[in-house]
Amino acid sequence: MKTNEWWRRAVVYQIYPQSFNDTNNDGIGDLRGIIEKLDYIKSIGVNTLWLTPFFESPLIDNGYDVSDYKKVASDFGTMQDMEALIAEAHQRGLKLIFDLVVNHSSDQHQWFRESKLSRDNKYSDYYIWRDPKPDGAAPSNLGSVFGGSAWTYVKARNQYYLHLFAKEQPDLNWDSKALRYAVYDVMDFWLAKGVDGFRMDSISFLSKNAEFEDVPVEDNKKFGAYYYGTANGPHIHEYLKEMHQVIYSKYPDIMLVGETPHTSMNQAKLYVEPNRQELNMVFQFEHMHVDYGAYGRYSDVTFKMSDLRQSMARWQKTLSWNALYLGNHDQPRLVSRFGDEGRYRVKSAKMLAMIQILQKGTPFIYQGDEIGMTNAHFTALSQYKDLEAHNTAAFLQSEHVSHKQIMTFLARKSRDNARTPMQWEDTVNGGFSSHKPWIEVNTNYAKINVIEATSDENSILAFYRQLIALKLQSQLTIDGDFTLISANDSSVFAYQRQLDGQKLIVLGSFSDKKVRYSLPKEIANANGKLVLSNYQDTPNDLNPTLFLKPYEGVVYLINEQHE
Repeated sequence: MKTNEWWRRAVVYQIYPQSFNDTNNDGIGDLRGIIEKLDYIKSIGVNTLWLTPFFESPLIDNGYDVSDYKKVASDFGTMQDMEALIAEAHQRGLKLIFDLVVNHSSDQHQWFRESKLSRDNKYSDYYIWRDPKPDGAAPSNLGSVFGGSAWTYVKARNQYYLHLFAKEQPDLNWDSKALRYAVYDVMDFWLAKGVDGFRMDSISFLSKNAEFEDVPVEDNKKFGAYYYGTANGPHIHEYLKEMHQVIYSKYPDIMLVGETPHTSMNQAKLYVEPNRQELNMVFQFEHMHVDYGAYGRYSDVTFKMSDLRQSMARWQKTLSWNALYLGNHDQPRLVSRFGDEGRYRVKSAKMLAMIQILQKGTPFIYQGDEIGMTNAHFTALSQYKDLEAHNTAAFLQSEHVSHKQIMTFLARKSRDNARTPMQWEDTVNGGFSSHKPWIEVNTNYAKINVIEATSDENSILAFYRQLIALKLQSQLTIDGDFTLISANDSSVFAYQRQLDGQKLIVLGSFSDKKVRYSLPKEIANANGKLVLSNYQDTPNDLNPTLFLKPYEGVVYLINEQHE
């Protein structure tokens, strides 16, 4: 492994600072809170941290609207706190990557405040401006991610600016060389402080089709789908190659992960193939769409395991390296979505972790998943804080969707489900803060918390520690080929990893009932030994036919080279 490919052995723990740990008791998590929990994070077995935005921001979209890329928001602490966090993480052997949000900024950023004043100032082309149609209307029917038009008018310029997200998040114009180099300067600023890389938000939108014609309307929306003409645009790869050339010439050992919504597998290959020198891996969304409904992500549709399996296997086969995830700050809790948050919460959380982490690629674990945190199940719209949740509710109301149905959609799919405070203990507010948190704590914190998990040798947390140790202990689990087993089984997600005469057989049942599962002949006759299971009484020897208990997950090792 080359020195600049440490990311191939990375297991990443994602931290949402606002909801992680509050040390100054203002109800908002902070950088000192992360420092305080570094030993806990290290104990899980992970070796890399990813922090979502902590930069100065009006917090219209929870920090994904940055008003100063070189300042720490006062709610989270100071630059000294950040420098201390970098040093303390490195002291423990933990790498640290930051979220870099450079498809758009806040409308309060100096660049935009200047850009909107006139058409001929230094920052005038840092954003995407277009003239009105002859009747004064917006340049096109393009809609935003959060609902409504993607265009907002500014009188001083007699032009509209583009915002694929909220109107307070104007899109940066990557066609401007000055803007691109201003972004590279931001990257250099943080890398010089010791940061080990970036997760780049919405990176597939950096280059847009400049014409901005009307686009198709989908998902029963009123405006054109935001990703037509804006995702994977004509210059995206030349911009990323330029960025790579500028940044890697000075910092050759960093990790770059791109979030790439609405990107096909063939398009994704262009981002991650090593010889192209762009990104190390991408977050793709195909497997996140398996439970979308008539209105897109907000639905009451239940996923089919076969769809999830097929999607994940396709990406394993096509890309040289994958970012492995089932949940994050933009998704509901994985055990509520893909497992069983009730009777089989512990079993299904373990099985899902196994299926995810042992695939080929870099695993990303979201805070709280290692203790099996669940969706919040808020019952009132006022409990939701996410801009997207409120905009979606308003849109659905206009579509005459019942209040009950809207609340069902939000309870299942709102991003706030993942943003409730980390549950540390069974004291007030789950030990997150002694002050009222910025968003309510999940009411099940007395049962589901870190202290409880630490005291139980069979907890989800204990299983994550075993699983991550298994992931990192050999080249088989890092570089072994991935092959799907029994691709048509209705209940069991099964695959093997193979390298140098060794095979790792991974089986996960998605059924809440006992199921009979027969291995293919070429595996059934092998001499496999149990490596890991989420039940205590799993047979030690690999049998041709297995009777998998509800949500059972098992891993067997076959050593052909010793037979």
